[in-house]
Amino acid sequence: MKAIKIAIAGVGNCASSLLQGIHYYRDRNPEDVIGLMHWDIGGYTPSDIRVVAAFDIDARKVGKDVHEAIFALPNCTTVFQKDLPASGVKVSMGPILDGYSEHMKDHPEHLSFVKSDAPQPDKAQVVKILRESGAEVLLNYLPVGSEEATRFYAECALEAGVAFINCIPVFIASDPAWEKRFAERGIPLIGDDIKAQLGATITHRVLTDLFARRGVRLERTYQLNTGGNTDFMNMLNRERLSSKRTSKTEAVQAVAAQRLADENIHVGPSDYIPWQKDNKVCFLRMEGKLFGDVPMNLELRLSVEDSPNSAGVAIDMIRCAKLALERGEGGVLHAPSAYFCKHPPKQMTDDQAYDEVESFIARVKTQAA
Repeated sequence: MKAIKIAIAGVGNCASSLLQGIHYYRDRNPEDVIGLMHWDIGGYTPSDIRVVAAFDIDARKVGKDVHEAIFALPNCTTVFQKDLPASGVKVSMGPILDGYSEHMKDHPEHLSFVKSDAPQPDKAQVVKILRESGAEVLLNYLPVGSEEATRFYAECALEAGVAFINCIPVFIASDPAWEKRFAERGIPLIGDDIKAQLGATITHRVLTDLFARRGVRLERTYQLNTGGNTDFMNMLNRERLSSKRTSKTEAVQAVAAQRLADENIHVGPSDYIPWQKDNKVCFLRMEGKLFGDVPMNLELRLSVEDSPNSAGVAIDMIRCAKLALERGEGGVLHAPSAYFCKHPPKQMTDDQAYDEVESFIARVKTQAA
């Protein structure tokens, strides 16, 4: 079976975990595999994914083999697959646009490495790279708040005819105008804002759904997160957080028995703690009333390595996009978007989304047979 050829916009921690994982699971016995929701999707396993193009703006990464660049600073995620063979793919310079926050000037160890004096590629140049590389799927791994840059890469995907997976909380799949454009071109689209394998939002959703199913009235809740990677540093600029807060908040509201008033729900990043590096800590509190209007509350602390927590989800998203390409299905893939993302155009409970994804995969297998 042919490889699934992917391009990546943003060679950060998430890209590092994804590419490490592709090699980590190579030649594994499926019966011994830990950490994947699906070993096989439509006949494709993780090792069938191959990166053929990558874009970044950091001088420590641009021009280097992508398998070398994923280990360059400021990346700080766990290294669980050290020895990667050279990929033969050099990281290309991408457009800077709003791909980094101005407040990063207070952190010169990061800002000084932005190639602001390098020639900026235009859309035609990026599209040319995508086409010549044979890329089939483009993953958007840019920093939170990269509204302009995300739209740039979405435009490139449309023009190059490659599927687009939007892993960040800039609203593309959940914007009817973008959805229509991808549908008209027959190009698959999955988004928005990747939902980690077992992270803060999915845990919050499951507990919120549990309250509803067990007849407990949820009255107020918060989710506070801290981390020490570049994404948390980027999110110190609160002006870049509007879509992030909307995405995470709506993911919880969508499964609540009754929608909470704005003042009774707070979901979003809290602070940057450098020594945490790629470790993300979630502090969750839920207050409610059960039988007889008797009050109760739940407090939870969740600690996870942030980027590997999303990589297995990305591997499934890539394979679902590939299956859609094979059968000529364009526009938003609603089941994968609802199951794998926080802010899909059509919210579902996680149980419903899981069933829909399994039906999507089985339907493709039947058609392929």
